[in-house]
Amino acid sequence: MRWVVLALLSAGCGVGVPLCGGAQAQDAAWGPFYHRFRLTLEPGERTEALGPFYYRQDVWEEWPEELGVLDLPGEPTPVQDAATTLALPPLFSSLRCPGVPALSWDFLYPIMTYDRYGAESRLQVAQLLSFGAGRSQDGTASRGFSLFPLFFFRRSDDPARDYSAVFPFYGHTQQRLFRDEWRVVLWPLYAQSRKKDVVTDNYLVPLFHRRHGDGLRGWQFWPLIGQERKETTWRTNSLGGVETLWGHEALFVLWPMFFHNTVDIGSTNAMRQRVLLPFYSLQLSPAKETRTYLWPLGPTFVDAHAEGYRQVGLPWPLIVFARGEGKTTDRVFPLYSHSRYREGETTWYLWPILWQRHIRTQALERDLTRVGFFLYTDIAERQKATGRTRRRTDVWPLFASRRDFDGNERFQVFAPIEAILSSNPSVTRNWSPLWALWRSEKNARTDARSRSLLWNLYRSEAAPGVKKCSILFGMIRYEAGPTGARWRWLGLFGGKPGRGATRDHVPERR
Repeated sequence: MRWVVLALLSAGCGVGVPLCGGAQAQDAAWGPFYHRFRLTLEPGERTEALGPFYYRQDVWEEWPEELGVLDLPGEPTPVQDAATTLALPPLFSSLRCPGVPALSWDFLYPIMTYDRYGAESRLQVAQLLSFGAGRSQDGTASRGFSLFPLFFFRRSDDPARDYSAVFPFYGHTQQRLFRDEWRVVLWPLYAQSRKKDVVTDNYLVPLFHRRHGDGLRGWQFWPLIGQERKETTWRTNSLGGVETLWGHEALFVLWPMFFHNTVDIGSTNAMRQRVLLPFYSLQLSPAKETRTYLWPLGPTFVDAHAEGYRQVGLPWPLIVFARGEGKTTDRVFPLYSHSRYREGETTWYLWPILWQRHIRTQALERDLTRVGFFLYTDIAERQKATGRTRRRTDVWPLFASRRDFDGNERFQVFAPIEAILSSNPSVTRNWSPLWALWRSEKNARTDARSRSLLWNLYRSEAAPGVKKCSILFGMIRYEAGPTGARWRWLGLFGGKPGRGATRDHVPERR
């Protein structure tokens, strides 16, 4: 029994004969306990331990020329890190980019997150409590704190940018809630908001307000009556050019029963809106006319003069038919719909069972197929100028497959969140390792490949002229390289070089 224990310890310590590329040390390959290996899709290395509950990943700016794709150096090699990720999924993860500099860490994402990019930083807890600091384009430093929606605070080198508010009692804020500025006194008794030059004074929110700005005046006593008028004005944009702001007029009585609005006054495509519900709703402009009668069940007629089609809906948008050069539609919701327009077409059957969209622009072709929202998703894109393609396929929650424009491929089983939040890096860092039972990657440029089952209980790696495989916590290993091929059992017994192997062979670099 003693020799068995010694054999297992030897296997765990990586006892073996250096083989591939003349490296002086082997990869640490103890399966889910501890595994260290080179990255497949980018220069760098990764260490995983305790199954899915720990990993560290270092991405380098470039491959060191003296190292092979899979070989680990016997001595530390000076390589500048482009990004380092350290994670204890799902508890904590951090991403550090020294060259920017940038830092991002998550604690039980999305409960607590911290992001810093240069002088800008933000800490948030449950999307309610947040701390922030940074500098504006003119170099003015500021720091702030908020407990949404109760307390807001900011202090800056420029006193004009300071604010504090205790909602709903008193205070003011800047760049919050889609407005440049807010002021509140015993909300809902009084609140004032500003967006660019337009200032709105609200009394007994949302019942009464007065609005004024450059060429603009208006008021409302909602929902009884309200009106607003704006003259055509001009302003200088961020690029130094002169921008025209067309005028508009608006009147409502017994909202939403009666509207009498006109927008883009002074332009060549002014639109008039006349609404008296439920009898009719009209939107009339030189480019497009839309008429609805006996809303919401009556017919809707559309004459799109500029786009070149006519459309009828009864009732819209459930049953729609359109004909013309710019658009063709046949829709009977939820049974079937097919629409063709200038840059593509959309089709669905038994919505939302099957839904397809094809887009063709001057720069890009894009084909999208969905089944049951996120049950199945397939997205294929092609750049017309270069001919390069990328593809994303998800079968929720079974797997996620990715191929980028460079031809690099990733495949993962299982993927319960990736199909829904496919572009969220925090999900990839904090949650994906927990359920990624199978992972495979392929580098199109170097032809390097890697596969992992059950957090490296089985792991294989391959590149031109080099292969590695580890099974059962590293007790069984296979390695093949320029000097030959060799099996190792329990870290003690080595096989012989394979036939035809020579020590002079050097794998081709790509």
